[in-house]
Parts: sequence; structure tokens; C-alpha cells
Amino acid sequence: MSNRTRCTSSTMNLFLFLVGLTCAWLCLTTNAPAAKADNPQPNVIVIFIDDMGYADIGPFGADGYSTPHLNRMAREGMRFTDFVVSSAVCSASRAALMTGCYHRRVGISGALGPSAKHGINASEVTLAEICKQRGYATACFGKWHLGHHPKFLPLSHGFDEYFGLPYSNDMWPLHPTMGDRFPRLPLLEGNRVINTNVLGTDQEQLTTQYTDRAVNFITRHRNEPFFLYLPHSMVHVPLYVSDKFKGKSENGLFGDVVMEIDWSVGQILTTLRRLKLTEKTLVIFTSDNGPWLSYGNHAGSAAPLREGKGTEFEGGIREPTLMWWPGKIPAGTTCEELGSTIDVLPTVAKLIGAKLPDHKIDGKDIRPLMFAHPKAKSPHEAFYCYYRGGQLQAIRDRQWKLHFPHPYRTLAGRTGGSQGKPVQYSQAKTTLELYDLKNDVGETTNLVDKHPGIVRRLQEFAAAGREDLGDRLNNRRGKGIRPAGKLQPGDAKLVW
Repeated sequence: MSNRTRCTSSTMNLFLFLVGLTCAWLCLTTNAPAAKADNPQPNVIVIFIDDMGYADIGPFGADGYSTPHLNRMAREGMRFTDFVVSSAVCSASRAALMTGCYHRRVGISGALGPSAKHGINASEVTLAEICKQRGYATACFGKWHLGHHPKFLPLSHGFDEYFGLPYSNDMWPLHPTMGDRFPRLPLLEGNRVINTNVLGTDQEQLTTQYTDRAVNFITRHRNEPFFLYLPHSMVHVPLYVSDKFKGKSENGLFGDVVMEIDWSVGQILTTLRRLKLTEKTLVIFTSDNGPWLSYGNHAGSAAPLREGKGTEFEGGIREPTLMWWPGKIPAGTTCEELGSTIDVLPTVAKLIGAKLPDHKIDGKDIRPLMFAHPKAKSPHEAFYCYYRGGQLQAIRDRQWKLHFPHPYRTLAGRTGGSQGKPVQYSQAKTTLELYDLKNDVGETTNLVDKHPGIVRRLQEFAAAGREDLGDRLNNRRGKGIRPAGKLQPGDAKLVW
């Protein structure tokens, strides 16, 4: 009996041991998804300002008004001091952000107006569509400006929700110099016009409306990954601000408007803190191009950069940029390496595990810069964003920038306009000019005669760029250019 008992006990012990191993194995395997759930795909928020100058917010030297929320964002995140856009004009810049490509590659140049019959091509893959691959909720609240007919609007390009103006807020009958060229300005909800005649009193509420919808969207989707694109209509002229901030700054209406933008950022970040989403959310703050200097006291400042919007100098294309992701992006840091809005799409794709488009893109993964990896360098050996009027007007690498002879607009030291009325620009022309952007960010000292080797190297890059992206002056189409979308007979049109 005792022998049998010992034998049965041993068998039972072995059985229990095997059951224990099986349970442990099951726990390990079933816990793998749980471990992944503890580190979910990050939410992504891109706050995109219109016509903001390099020195227009506190972390980059703003004076005469306060931006406490952006200041805190900089303290808790990273400033990018050499962050550029693809174009110094609205639509082209936005096309580059959305597609991860130079605007020239995707066939979008300049600023599309109410009479435009083209827009972003359905074959392009937008940042929203990248996020949809991974099950993200997506929304755009603000200025779109990539085509205003339904086939070009956000709902046709990966966004679940849209509310805002289809193009710039000055494209209306009240434009100070071209009012007779523009119809009434519409406000859209999805693909539907909900206000056929936006007035100044309506524009006063835009920043608040965009912000309220953004907060609501975040709150509704707090338990799932989301992508929020918040392209504000301000600080593009005409300037409008709600009663909350009228007369609050020492810098007039422009300062009031920036203070309300700062308030908006504060509402977003406060919502993320309240919902305990701070460590799950990447927030990027930047702008589409530099200040519209001809508007004087209704425009911002690009100091210490040269020129502004509509030019290929740094004042036109280098933007004040902040990135914030507590626990991931080191607090209080500064990145001086070259980065760009075209890098946002591939970087987000890598962060969320999405597949990049099959066609060529120009942006690079800049996670090493964002996360301040030791000795991280810009992934851009050459940068071709300086196209205007079909001409490659400049090219740069991480340090040097070479301007090719081209005309440009300038105030030539004159004061801009006032109270929403612009002055006319003068016309000037560059020669072949080389600037050391690490030591001369204002592009003041032409070093073309002192560094012939650098000039030759950049000219070789330019030749490759012209082969790929073309150049009007060389009568080159460019092998890598893709067409914009076209409005075809039978396509639905936006009517208001």
C-alpha cells in the first residue's frame, strides 16, 4: 500500500509539475499582447500654423506678448532650430507635409485658389492614410488648401472628420487688393458647406472652433490611437481674434492672435494631461512658411533670418518648431540638425509600424534627432526644397546653402504696411551665392569665392536634383515628378 502510495504521489507530483509548466507557458504567451498593450501605438497631433515667422513665439524670441503654453511645451520637449518646409507658399508646403515629398514631386505649387481645378492626387498617400493602416481615428480641423472640390478634400484622403476653410482666409471679397477676384468664403463640415458667406465675425471664432473640436475629438478617442491635424487659419492675414484675447498684447492685433494660438496649444496639452495621455502622444508644432512681411504690423518676424514668405531665403522656409512627448523626447532639449516637414510622414510611419508608400518619398526617419540619440545627424545629405516658379533656386546640405541666380521679392529695408493693408514689394536678384548656415543663419556673407570645392559639390547635387525634379530654366521636366489630381468631367464640385 505504501509503495503504491509513493508511486501515485510521485506520478501526481510529476503531473502537477507539468501542469505548472504549462500554466507558466500559457501565462507567458497570453501576457505578450498585454505587454504590448502597456506600450500602445502613440497618438499623433500636428499643429500647423499659417505664415508664422521664426521669432513669433516665446521659445524663439517673441517680444511684446507671452506664449506660456508654448514656453512650457519647449521646456518639456525639444526645440528644432533648423526645421524647414518644402516651400515658402501655402499649398505647396501643405502638400509636402501630407505626402512626405518635395512639393515639386507631387505637382502642387503656389497657393490654390477658388478657381483651381486641381489638387492632391488620389494616388498620393497622406499622413492620415498612413495612420489609417494601423486603425487610427483621424481628423482635420482648420485650413486644408490642397484642393476644394470633394475629390481633393480631407475625407477623400484618409480623414474621418473635417471642419474648416478649404483655402486661405484672405481669398474672399474683402481682400485689400484683389477682392473682386474672389467669391464668398465658405466654411465646410466634411464635404458640405455649412456657411456660404464667412464674415469677419465668423473668422473671430475660427481658432476657438478648431480648438474645441480638437479637444472633443481627443476626448472621444482617448481609448484608441488617433491622428489629429490642426492647421490653424491664423496667423495668416486678415487677422481675427476672439474677445478672449482682443487688446491683450503689447504688440497689437498680431500679438493678440498669437496669444490665442498659444491658448489653443494649452487647451490641447491640458486635455492630454487630464486624460493621462501625455506619455502616449507625440505633439508637433510648426508652420507652413515664414511671415508675409509686406503686411507690416499684421505680419510676424523671421529674425534673425533673411526675408520671409514667398522667398527661398531662410526667413521664408525655416520655421519655429517644437516636439513634445513626455518620457520619450528629452525635456528642455534643442536640436540644431536639419529636419523638415517632409520627415514627419516617414517618422510617424516608423513609430506606429505602418508601411511606407510604394512610390518614392523624400522625407527621412528623424527619430534619432527627436530622441536625442548621441551624435545623431540629419539624414539629409542634400535638400532640394528651394523650388519656385519651376526653378531650382537654391540647394543645401547640413551646413552650406548655395543660391543660384534668381529674382526674389523684398522690402529692401522698407517698413511693411499697417492695419491689414500691404505695401508693394521691390524686386531684386541674387547672384551665385554660398552661405554657411551654421555660422551665418542670416545669409549675409557670400562665400562663393572662398570655397570652390563646396560650390562644385552642391552644383553636382543640383544637377541630380534637376534630373529628378526638373528645372524650368533648363527646360527639364524631371523624371520623378508625379501629376497633381485633376477635376474631371462628371466629378462632384463644391458649390456654395
